[in-house]
Amino acid sequence: MTTSCGDNKKDFDFFTVEKVQSKFLELIIEASGSVEAISSIEIKSKASGEILYLGAEVGDTVKKGDVLARIDQRTPSNTLSQAEADIGVSKVKLDNASSQLERGKQLHEGNGISDKSFEDIQELHAAARAQLVRAEVYLENARIALEDTLVRSPVTGKVITRQAEVGTVITSPTAAVGGGTLLMRMADLNKVRVRSYVDEVDIGKVSIGQKVSLRVSSYKDKEFIGYVSKIEPLARVEQNVTTFPVLIDIDNKENLLLLGMTTEVEINVLNNETELTVPSGALRTRKNIRFVASLLGMSKREIKNFLEVREKNEGFTKFIVIKKVDGKPVPVWIETGATDFNNVEVLSGLKLNEEIYVVPSDGLIKNQDEFKDMLNRRRPI
Repeated sequence: MTTSCGDNKKDFDFFTVEKVQSKFLELIIEASGSVEAISSIEIKSKASGEILYLGAEVGDTVKKGDVLARIDQRTPSNTLSQAEADIGVSKVKLDNASSQLERGKQLHEGNGISDKSFEDIQELHAAARAQLVRAEVYLENARIALEDTLVRSPVTGKVITRQAEVGTVITSPTAAVGGGTLLMRMADLNKVRVRSYVDEVDIGKVSIGQKVSLRVSSYKDKEFIGYVSKIEPLARVEQNVTTFPVLIDIDNKENLLLLGMTTEVEINVLNNETELTVPSGALRTRKNIRFVASLLGMSKREIKNFLEVREKNEGFTKFIVIKKVDGKPVPVWIETGATDFNNVEVLSGLKLNEEIYVVPSDGLIKNQDEFKDMLNRRRPI
């Protein structure tokens, strides 16, 4: 049912009467984003020196343990040879010191040497043992240093950048203050992440684990499915628009999604058959109910009496609608739930098939009046 005001009733409809009814509510949040790696690893060499070999190019897939680079081994190899020689000397010294200690014990027990002489023998034995321990540690470190000249992949993944070339002299991160020379960067691209930005108006509707549909320009006919893994708490403000980063994890077994690709994101936050709904235009607050009441011919006293009682959560989940009762408009409070912005779920306050008034905003009516006056002025006398 439609009711009009003004001289030309066909031109401007100020309100309609609609029934409370069941409807299918659907709301999709749209956003854009870009593909990024969930985690990337910087590959550096623990050994310093000249790069003699690089085993992977950008885009290559390597397995855990594969050799990515080989550094000049001459200095570590020489150090290892020296450490092996030193440990041989240390073992001989310890054997001699042990023999002297055994003879010293026998002589000391027979009063053949003084207490001071026996203590010196014990001290020499302890020093020889300590020297052997130091030599063993030095040998182990030399072996590790030689092994470190082979840079192996710590994970199975794909090389996404490579900063060094064969012949470059690099520094170790353990020796250099600046953190050492970066050889390459790797990432596992079997599972990637999309960083999208959702408007602050919609962010409250997004939750962890929510299913997301994504599309990229390279594969327009293919739909990628992901799931919300994180909602970051720090907003991004650009041109007075506030958005929040939403991270979406996606399986990428086919390796179709490449890092940096732009994606179109659709998050289906509402997809339900709703028992009771009313048009969003039927909702009013105490700030604008008087204007609507005047259009419908309701008295100021009636509205004043109705507004004397304040409802909890007014303007958030509680709103006023004008219900048609015995042909007359009557204000009632209703509690609302989900919305697709065109229609709103009614949780309480109304029943199925009850009639309510849907009135446009006062600004829209004012614009309609101004437009109507303009048309009237143009009509020939």
